[in-house]
Amino acid sequence: MQANEATILLVDDEPTIVRMLKKVLEKEGFAHIDTAATGEEAIAACDSRSYDYIVLDVMLPGQSGFEVCPKLRQRTDAPILFLTARSSDLDKLSGFALGGDDYVTKPFNPLEVAARIKAKLRRVVKFAEGPSTQGVYDFGRFRLNELAGELTVEDRRIPCPAQVFQLLLFFCKHPNRIFNKQELYERVWGESSFSDDNTVMVHIYRIRERIERNPAEPELLVTVRGLGYKLVRGGNDDV
Repeated sequence: MQANEATILLVDDEPTIVRMLKKVLEKEGFAHIDTAATGEEAIAACDSRSYDYIVLDVMLPGQSGFEVCPKLRQRTDAPILFLTARSSDLDKLSGFALGGDDYVTKPFNPLEVAARIKAKLRRVVKFAEGPSTQGVYDFGRFRLNELAGELTVEDRRIPCPAQVFQLLLFFCKHPNRIFNKQELYERVWGESSFSDDNTVMVHIYRIRERIERNPAEPELLVTVRGLGYKLVRGGNDDV
């Protein structure tokens, strides 16, 4: 997806940050940018328009970004990047657990935000109308349809945020191959300089929550100790 095609929602109550981000994004080619100063405004915006990417501040008046994120997830699968002054691993993990896909710690370089958005949009799933037999990965318990952007587990469609979908899609395209965290970050997120072990680990768990019978004892997306992760077609291959 090209920058000039993408719709972006910036959610922050600090006008200077919003103006700065919007100005930089416009210079980087983004032409469709909406803003919201509160969580309530963000929810209303997602009710009235479809977005390709959301930048969400954690410290908002009223409902915090962490409180708003699950409500946005009910309305959109767009990647959500948290802007946060909190830098602890617990805060970052909390954001991922609530449905976020990425984070930037304040103070930040707006060009980094633009780079992350571009990297994500380059990997956005292209949705197609109607059924297709291409791009369908069947692993028995679950099926992933790349063109339709759908995950089906035991014949039930399961909601899947964009970044979780992209990581699972990568594994589906490379079954029975082991990838370490750094390789996964570089090949799925696309920006090696932003690598973060927690990001990969949380998204691995979010996949397991969807496709495994018991996420604590994975049988499909397994850990190969000391080497990384691989997607298998059945049986517990942990070693």
